[in-house]
Amino acid sequence: MTGRIAVIGSNMVDLVTYVARMPVRGETVEAPSFEMGHGGKGANQAVAAAKLGADVMMVTKVGDDMFADNTIRNLAGFGVDTRHVVKVPGRSSGVAPIMVEPSGENSILIVKGANADLSPDDIDRAADDLKGCALILLQLEIPVETVYAAIEFGERNGIPTLLNPAPAVTTLDPEKIRHATFLVPNETELGILSGLPVDTMAEVEVAARSLIAKGIGTVIVTLGARGALLVTADKATTIAPITVAPVDTTGAGDAFIGSFARYFVDGGDLAAALHKAVRYAADSITRRGTQRAYATEAEFSAFLARAGG
Repeated sequence: MTGRIAVIGSNMVDLVTYVARMPVRGETVEAPSFEMGHGGKGANQAVAAAKLGADVMMVTKVGDDMFADNTIRNLAGFGVDTRHVVKVPGRSSGVAPIMVEPSGENSILIVKGANADLSPDDIDRAADDLKGCALILLQLEIPVETVYAAIEFGERNGIPTLLNPAPAVTTLDPEKIRHATFLVPNETELGILSGLPVDTMAEVEVAARSLIAKGIGTVIVTLGARGALLVTADKATTIAPITVAPVDTTGAGDAFIGSFARYFVDGGDLAAALHKAVRYAADSITRRGTQRAYATEAEFSAFLARAGG
């Protein structure tokens, strides 16, 4: 493996309820099953990369509740460097109640908890270790000021950064994120950020190009069952999808980003990394859950062999 990956981001405890159908407002319905697991966009991306063999460190914060030690042990168990995972006295850890329909589609709430306390000072404290990384991954489940500081840190130190603008906010400052090496939204997030329709592939490309016009160098749009779209100032390239039977789409975007990071730092081949990321995300939705649904390197190799690469 060439290059270390840093994740400056969130961790969550997933509270997953599998439903026969979504309740309407004011309605109580019985659900078939419930599971609890580890999640959070930052932690998911860190674990996906680590399960594929990457050298990963994480900068994050947990509460001082019953979930904190389990979260740290979980990350460490996958080989993630947890030296910069800090407990916050008097805070809850982050939690994410999730409802999953039989089709695999999901609805998610997030309670940030201690994630809201991750600050630019934490980047400063981790600076020596961050400077040794080949790529920094970021999301928006932490304070946006911390995201801005991390992008600036990456630019100042010559370290590529990837921003996954999720959950998307219309107040994201284009001037503050224009130095991110990669911006990786899904279709919904792209629509929110651009203010443009994204119902067709042509509209997706126009919306992505509107972000390029604001100074973003590379936009990668994840399209679910339609693969992904890479857009730069001079071209747009579709990354072909692969067909699978979906069981649970929760965390698929994080699987995409974590695997993309792993393969991108291993040689810098953007097209090859995106090709594998689309397939890794597809494989992840064939199982329930988030982190536990992510394949190891050996499992992913076997999937590629079955799927024809």
